[in-house]
Amino acid sequence: MRAKKPPDPRVQARKAALNALKRARRTADKAGIELSEWEGEFLGSVAQRIETYGRAFGDPEKGGAGQAMSVNQTIKLKEIAAKAKGERKPMSRGKGFGRRGRAVEPEAAEDDD
Repeated sequence: MRAKKPPDPRVQARKAALNALKRARRTADKAGIELSEWEGEFLGSVAQRIETYGRAFGDPEKGGAGQAMSVNQTIKLKEIAAKAKGERKPMSRGKGFGRRGRAVEPEAAEDDD
């Protein structure tokens, strides 16, 4: 009896990425959430590049060797999926460029005479 070949990690990554793209679009359609033109184009173009080339990015520094999408593409896909589920968080403004670690501003030197 022959041993079964282990699955190719590139093929697995490709299938997983395509399924994630389809799932995000399907979730948005079911929820009735309108994706922006850019988001729809992003999902379509990434899926097309994965089907054609096996991966959606050309520069090997932008993602792992066995990955189908770059790190930034994966982040954007997660954001689109969260929007489709209705888990979208409002943008936080942060606290600006203020100094950290100083609770009290030093006061001008006062002479108590």
